[in-house]
Amino acid sequence: MFKKLSAMFGGGASVDTVLASPHTRPGDVLRGEVRISGGNVEMVVDRVELELVAKVEVEGESAGGDDYEYNTMLPFQRLHLGHRFSLQPGARHAVPFELAVPWETPVTTVNGQPLHGMRLGVRTELELAGSLDKGDMDPIQVNPLPAQARLLDAFSRLGFQFKGADLERGTLYGSRLPFYQEIEYYPAHQYAGTINELEVTFISGPQSMDVLLELDKRGGFLTSGSDAYNRFTVQYAGAEQLNWEQWLHEHLQILTQRRGMFH
Repeated sequence: MFKKLSAMFGGGASVDTVLASPHTRPGDVLRGEVRISGGNVEMVVDRVELELVAKVEVEGESAGGDDYEYNTMLPFQRLHLGHRFSLQPGARHAVPFELAVPWETPVTTVNGQPLHGMRLGVRTELELAGSLDKGDMDPIQVNPLPAQARLLDAFSRLGFQFKGADLERGTLYGSRLPFYQEIEYYPAHQYAGTINELEVTFISGPQSMDVLLELDKRGGFLTSGSDAYNRFTVQYAGAEQLNWEQWLHEHLQILTQRRGMFH
C-alpha cells in the first residue's frame, strides 16, 4: 500500500516520500516521511516541501477568439519541512510530516470505486546542492465525507448513472481552492423526459457543506433547453437521519418546476 517517489541528484543522493496510507478524506491529515539518502559527497539540503496537486481542466479563449482547453497539474496545498541542513556521504535523513487535506479537496473514490477523470496526489519538491526537483506525483485516494457519501448513494438509488467527473479551474462563492469538482450523472428514468444531465458540486467545511446542483434541462416542442442551478446548505449534525432520496427528489422538483418542466 506504500507509494514511493524517487528522484536522483548529482553525487548519488536520492529522496523517497512514503505515505503511511494513500487513503484520506476531506479535512483529514496525510502522514508519512520524506527519506533522503546521501550520495558520495557532502551536500546541503536547502529546502524540502510537499504539495497536494490535482489534474485540472483549464478553458479559455485565445486573442483570436478561438476556444481552447487543456489539462494541468495544479498545486492547492503546500507544507514546508524543516530548515537547511548538511547531508553527509551515505547518511540517511528522515523528515516526518503531517499534511492537512483541505475540506474542499475533491472526492476521487466512491464505495471503493475510482471516479473516472480524477487524479490527485502528493508531490515532493527538494532543493539540494543547487538542483531543484519536483519529482513525480504520489497518488492519493480521497473518500467522501459521510454526508457526501449519503447524497451520492441517493443518486444511485434514484437510478442516476455516473457519467464522469472533472475539476474546473476557477472559484465559486465561499470556496478557497483554485478549482471545483463537477460530478456528472445521466438522468434516472423518471427524470429522463426533463433532464439531459445533472452535475453536483460540493463546497465542504468542518460543520456543513454546500451542495450545488446544475441541471441541463431538455427543451420542449416550442422551447429550447436551459440550465437550472441551485445551492443548498447541509449540516453534518443530523445528516444520518435525513431521507436523502426524498431530499434530492424534492430539490430536483424545485429546479425543474421553475419553468414548468416537471410533471
